[in-house]
Amino acid sequence: MMGYRDLLLTVDDDGGNDARADLAMALAAAWQAHLTVAAFVADPFLPAALGASIPSDILEAQADAGRARARERAAAIVARAGTAGIAAEGRLEAGPIDSMPGRLARMARHADLTIVGQPDPSVGNVDDTLMVEAAFLDSGRPALVVPYIGAGSTMPEHVIACWDGSREAARAIGDAMPFLRAARQVTLLVVDAAKLRPAVGEVPGADIGRHLARHGVKPDVRAVDSGGLSVGDTILAEAADAGAGLLVMGGYGHSRLREMVLGGATRHLLAHMTVPVLLAH
Repeated sequence: MMGYRDLLLTVDDDGGNDARADLAMALAAAWQAHLTVAAFVADPFLPAALGASIPSDILEAQADAGRARARERAAAIVARAGTAGIAAEGRLEAGPIDSMPGRLARMARHADLTIVGQPDPSVGNVDDTLMVEAAFLDSGRPALVVPYIGAGSTMPEHVIACWDGSREAARAIGDAMPFLRAARQVTLLVVDAAKLRPAVGEVPGADIGRHLARHGVKPDVRAVDSGGLSVGDTILAEAADAGAGLLVMGGYGHSRLREMVLGGATRHLLAHMTVPVLLAH
């Protein structure tokens, strides 16, 4: 894969649209990619007891207003992209809230990369988390999760790819190849290599490093011990210390239920990320 040629950007009403759009347009310009801007809007939800007392025309008016705002958000980004010479189109996805993850997963299957926003950590909305998960867990495609606080509008120059020898990590590194080729510096990060030796080999990162070199990527291998921290905190600390612009990692090496109950690196990074994270499963 020389570059992503088909990008999908999600927009909603969470306030992070501009940050995602800035990065999406930078990537689309760099790879001369087509950008689809998908606005997702859930129909008004009211408990049955309350909804029965509200006239249907009022509910319809609320739904129409929500869809109009969503169209405007998408159209504004499409217009910005057009001014920058980027091929772009807007799409509206509206319906019951529980249908939104499935709609996103279906759209993501027709794109090389889906760009989504980190759920607002101060809100903890489970629906937002389900949307992010749908973009990479249910689609069969990678997702680039952009921090709620933003991520700038340039191609990341230093990429840290997390390597634990798993299927998910291998998938993420393969899906991230355009980023790895474009970066000035690539670091393969192995956390607690002694525990991973059956998966990563006697020389951690050596085999995947040779594979990347055959693709024109010459990574530095960094093996670190967590020192009592969680794997997620260790990864975030390494990214901060190195000034990395992108993290690449496999999503949900354990089951989603296990990570929800016991915790895990994927959930931790989604909650505490400070740089964009490319996730694949």
